[in-house]
Amino acid sequence: MTRKVIFIDSVHPILKERLEEVGFQCDWKVDLNRQEIEQIIDQYEGAVIRSKFKFDTAMLHKSSRLKWIARSGAGMENIDLETAKTLNIQCFNSPEGNRDAVAEHCIGMLLSLFNHLSRGDQEVRKGLWLREKNRGIELKGKTVGLIGFGFMGQALAQRLQGFGVTILAHDKYKTGFGSDSVKEVTLAELQEKSDVISIHLPYTEETHYYIDEQFIANCKKPFYLINTARGKCLDTSALVKGINAQKVLGACLDVSEFESLSFENLNKEELPQAFQDLIASEKVILSPHVAGWTVESYEKLSSFLAEKISFNC
Repeated sequence: MTRKVIFIDSVHPILKERLEEVGFQCDWKVDLNRQEIEQIIDQYEGAVIRSKFKFDTAMLHKSSRLKWIARSGAGMENIDLETAKTLNIQCFNSPEGNRDAVAEHCIGMLLSLFNHLSRGDQEVRKGLWLREKNRGIELKGKTVGLIGFGFMGQALAQRLQGFGVTILAHDKYKTGFGSDSVKEVTLAELQEKSDVISIHLPYTEETHYYIDEQFIANCKKPFYLINTARGKCLDTSALVKGINAQKVLGACLDVSEFESLSFENLNKEELPQAFQDLIASEKVILSPHVAGWTVESYEKLSSFLAEKISFNC
């Protein structure tokens, strides 16, 4: 029987090539909508996705032949993992593929914020040469706290080692990862000592609004915040209040709680005043969910998936 794979979202073609090399028939159906996919999904053993729609219980139950789902990316929140498990459907992701991109993006955003690069660039383009206004601060000597020490957190820790910083890391579900360069700490210690806090958490019910007013209040000194994880891990209103109260000195945000499910755009009709305040603030650096979106990561995401599927399926 032909082993058929449906590509629901576009990914780097190396994944299709690699799967065909090991005997899969790969059907490129990226232009179909959810309803059209539902009509044919029962023909396939495997499905390759990104974030077009949620692979929920209804879709999974229509997928009578499905043995595996491969998501090009790190997060798995758009798959009903519990239902998939009960149906014996394996789920693969590829956080190894974009960890380097995310780590470099974190560094780039933080240095840009510290040195007012965005503002300075715009001012010089307008003929303004305001040196004292744009005096920066140095990363060296700061304490950086990482919340979550999976692929992304580890990659950022590696990049930070050359900057002369103290690195703290907290992971609720992992222990024993401390080293000469990274100190494993409780959340309370991280909140007490960090000058910079970077979030590296998956989005789950547990991590919804992980950074909220209470979290910010529990931090013992003003800090800078980085979020390249998921937008809904951060309460935007709480962040704005923290900035206004000078509890948060600045923020680097690659993600927003107001993104659409596909991450391709903001839900414009749902942009509250809090987000407008972020846009207006010179203490905030924003980017459109592209931290893991490099030329190199595009290929690596598919390459790692190909290895996992070939080995396990």
